Amino acid sequence: MPIAITREVSPSLGACELSFVPRTPIDVTLAATQHRGYQRALASLGCKVLVLDAEADMPDAVFVEDVAVVLDEVAVMTRPGAESRRGEGASVAELLQRYRPLRAIQAPGTLDGGDVLRIGRTLYVGQSARSNAEGVAQLQALIAEFGYDVRTVPIHGCLHLKSSVTALRDDTVLLQPAWVDRAAFAGYRIIEVDPSEEHAANVVRVGDEVLMSACFPLTRQRIVDAGIAVTTVDVSELQKAEGAVTCCSLLLKDTQP
Repeated sequence: MPIAITREVSPSLGACELSFVPRTPIDVTLAATQHRGYQRALASLGCKVLVLDAEADMPDAVFVEDVAVVLDEVAVMTRPGAESRRGEGASVAELLQRYRPLRAIQAPGTLDGGDVLRIGRTLYVGQSARSNAEGVAQLQALIAEFGYDVRTVPIHGCLHLKSSVTALRDDTVLLQPAWVDRAAFAGYRIIEVDPSEEHAANVVRVGDEVLMSACFPLTRQRIVDAGIAVTTVDVSELQKAEGAVTCCSLLLKDTQP
């Protein structure tokens, strides 16, 4: 059974970091309700959902994906590009160490988990404002013994690589061509988001199914037409915080006997 690590919504969510979306009022109570629906959706897809307490003074802490990169053999604690987020990893590490040996990115390296897309044995890392070359080099060194291929990918106009592309299957990606070059994923079957749904490329793959925001019905239909089952969840308030469905969980295989 896959494990999904999640964290409750902070009451200070409205003070979150923003880069590419305008700041608008966030209904924190509704965001928390939507997040519980997200957790239930993960459970319905077969995940064992683990829940960390909210961090009242860390507005972005619900976005747990950014503080770790979890592989089958090891977990790498990141050093987020936004200084305000660097305290978020401690409680995640405390939980993760039950399941994986831990390694960590050190200064001056920065790396956000949202910039790391794993497809099979390849890790694509977005060249974003949050992840620098030193962080990518450290990641590569920390996991070199396990045989992963680390490739950097330029992005523009969005926060993270997984804002622009995510995996639907090992041979298929969902991609926003305005933010990432199709050529970087030329070896895959590419499904583009509907042009009217700018932020639709971020989906969570759980086994043979995907979980995505309910805000993007036209892109959802493209995925369904490709023969992939889709579960949708309303995360509209979290999207106001520049969040999406991948960043609200850390998914890992339970390798414990």
